[in-house]
Amino acid sequence: MAKEGKAKGGVKKSLDVNSIVGWVLAIVCMAVGIVLTTDHSSGVNVVTKFEADPMAMLLNFWDPPSLFIVVGGTLAGLALSYPLKFFAAMPKHLMITFMPSKYDPMDTIQQVVEFAKEARINGLLALEDKLSNTSNTFLRDSLMMVVDSVEPEKVKQHLETELNYLDERHSQAAGFYSTGSALGPAFGMIGTLIGLIKLMSQLDDPSMLAAGMSVALVTTMYGSMLSNIVFSPIATKLKTRHNEEYLCKSLIAEGVQAIQAGDNPKFIEEKLIQMIPSSMAAKGKKGKKGQESSGEGEAA
Repeated sequence: MAKEGKAKGGVKKSLDVNSIVGWVLAIVCMAVGIVLTTDHSSGVNVVTKFEADPMAMLLNFWDPPSLFIVVGGTLAGLALSYPLKFFAAMPKHLMITFMPSKYDPMDTIQQVVEFAKEARINGLLALEDKLSNTSNTFLRDSLMMVVDSVEPEKVKQHLETELNYLDERHSQAAGFYSTGSALGPAFGMIGTLIGLIKLMSQLDDPSMLAAGMSVALVTTMYGSMLSNIVFSPIATKLKTRHNEEYLCKSLIAEGVQAIQAGDNPKFIEEKLIQMIPSSMAAKGKKGKKGQESSGEGEAA
């Protein structure tokens, strides 16, 4: 579920409501789990109710030193592993997670087919005027090489290089968050060990054991939360966004080479449709038939 926004760079931006709902729901579920208590005094029936003082219960899970160890240690580990540019790109990555570009393979195929028809009827040079109105920069730049009579082998090599660079760049970005996902629990365990060591030094005071143990364990919880609510979901989202973009740009690359080779537009369309998942292709064909039927009805 997504809410569409402005178009930029030839691709629509859309608000990913699922990401926001998932993030909020994870936090709410943990908070509710903390403030709920189970009452076994009723015998067979187990009654679950809220704590008398929910805020006090939540504050029991707040420990700044533990948070400092987990968050600070994770960021330090990332700083040791990656250059500063990855930290600078974090706002951009969050934008991709919550306000991603919307890539539609069937729409991309239709754009390529339209250019193929234009080239077949009026020649490759006729594409130049039409390309000036195209906001998809990758499609425009790729077809301009064809219009400028660049050799097919060089066009193929250039497009493959572009796709390889895209794949490498996005893999590094997702790897940054995957590393953070692994570091979070690790530093949570380190914090727990620190807490246990401090606890062992207070064995002469039994009243401090319970409090010390809770502080030691909450550090592990912070590490797990940082991993499973922040870093791991962002890494997965970035991989998903990459797959969507990579598929559409691969379709453009194949279509541009087919146009340069002078292939039939219908053949190009069928060739590109074979590159996308069958469910997506069936949905796109169904939508296309609906549009054609609507157009015929209006004409009648």
